[in-house]
Amino acid sequence: DKMGFSCVTEDFQPGDTVGYKSVDMLITGPNAYGWFKGEKGAHRLVRLSPFNANNKRQTTFAGVDVAPSEIFDDTATKDFEIPESELEITTMRSGGAGGQNVNKVNSAVRIKHIPTGLQVKCTQERSQPQNKAIALERLKAQLLAIAQEQRVQEIQEIRGDMVEASWGAQIRNYVLHPYKMVKDQRTSWESSNAQAFLDGELLEDCIGAYLRHSAKQQQHKEMEES
Repeated sequence: DKMGFSCVTEDFQPGDTVGYKSVDMLITGPNAYGWFKGEKGAHRLVRLSPFNANNKRQTTFAGVDVAPSEIFDDTATKDFEIPESELEITTMRSGGAGGQNVNKVNSAVRIKHIPTGLQVKCTQERSQPQNKAIALERLKAQLLAIAQEQRVQEIQEIRGDMVEASWGAQIRNYVLHPYKMVKDQRTSWESSNAQAFLDGELLEDCIGAYLRHSAKQQQHKEMEES
C-alpha cells in the first residue's frame, strides 16, 4: 500500500496446525509485475516463535512465486494456444465474499499446466466460464514470462521452475532475534530497522536496489554475448 499498489488475497490454504500452507495474492498497480518479479525465491525469517511453548528462537521459510496476471502484449499470444491435452481443469466452490451463489455453485476454477506443473486458480467471478477464461489468460502470461526468463523459443521448452524454500536457497533474511536485521543476499542491501521493513517503509529501497543490480547484470551479459 505504501508503494501505491493494492493487494487482495484471492485464495489460501490453512496450515495443518497453525499458519498457512499457501496464500494467493493479486497485486495491482502501475508496473506491478516489474516491481515485484524479483521477490520470487525463498525468504527466511528468524524470530522468537509465538507457536513454541518455551518461546524459543526458530527459523521458518516462505517460498514466493511471482507471475504476471495478464498479458500486456496481445501480439505475443496471437498464435499461442495451449493444447487441451496439456491442461488439467478442476472446479470447486469458492469461499469468502460473493454471496450465496459463490458458496453453493462450483464457480471457482483451477487450471494446471501438466508439463510444467504450473497452477492457476481463479475465484473472483460468479461465473465458472469467466473464471476459466481469466485463469487461462493468467496461465498463458506465466508461461510467456518464464519463457522469456529462461530464453527459450518455444513454450514446450520451458522447464519446471519450483521455488525451494530451504537453507541456502534464500534470497533475503529477516532476523528479529537475537538482533534485528534484514539483508538481501543478492545485492547485500541491508537495514537494522527490521520492523520498518516489515511495515513496508523500506521495501521500495530494497526492491529498487535489486532492480538496479539486475539491470547491470543483464547489461554485462548482453555485452559479453555481443
